Amino acid sequence: MKKILIVCSIIIAGTTTSFSQSNLFELRSSFDQGISLPVHYPAVEQTAKKSAATAILYSLIVPGMGELYVDGFDNGKYSLIAEGGLWLTYFSFRQYGGWLQDDARRFAALHAGADISGKNDQFFVDVSNFQDTYDYNEKKLRDRTPDKLYDPTGSYYWNWDSDVHRLEFRSQRVASTKVLSNAGFIIGAIVVNHIISAINAARLTRIYNNRLDEDMGAWWIESSLINQGAKPDGIQLTLVKKF
Repeated sequence: MKKILIVCSIIIAGTTTSFSQSNLFELRSSFDQGISLPVHYPAVEQTAKKSAATAILYSLIVPGMGELYVDGFDNGKYSLIAEGGLWLTYFSFRQYGGWLQDDARRFAALHAGADISGKNDQFFVDVSNFQDTYDYNEKKLRDRTPDKLYDPTGSYYWNWDSDVHRLEFRSQRVASTKVLSNAGFIIGAIVVNHIISAINAARLTRIYNNRLDEDMGAWWIESSLINQGAKPDGIQLTLVKKF
């Protein structure tokens, strides 16, 4: 911001008959010690400016804290409220999705004889799409992907007792996957909330510092002697305001 000085100079001119040199020096000393013109302007406390980097960091850690740092929590509280709601929603989705997934896998163990311990998600996708391990292996051999075969004599064997139950399991598995995917989207929303709060904190920091610059524009007086030659000819009083 440009700083503009408004100067109002009052020259008290005189001769040695009006003011002696000692009088002028005493007058200047008096002004330098704090005598001011009768201008009624509120005194301003010297307050340090806020750091935009600090405000951004606070909001990136906890949304709303950057706004609080620059006295703008009335604005930032919405980011903090949103943060709490988003995390609550995330954990709710994770919990509910986990319940659906566990129920579906127990259903596969009951109706297909699948060993569900230590298996990855792809195994359960395959279980939902094929009647048994042999059907699955035949398809992989036709696709010329023997590296994806399951050992039917080990823990990767399954055989559905009915196609109806297989389709029901697939429906349960898809439902649990959707809920868990929604939890992932919530994490994305949380990240966006942090970024929005950081941007808002930076904006409020600029407003805070600009307001501080304006408030610090109080009036003050400067005094100086006017000399033309060896003797002082008068005193100049300068009323200054910085914005």
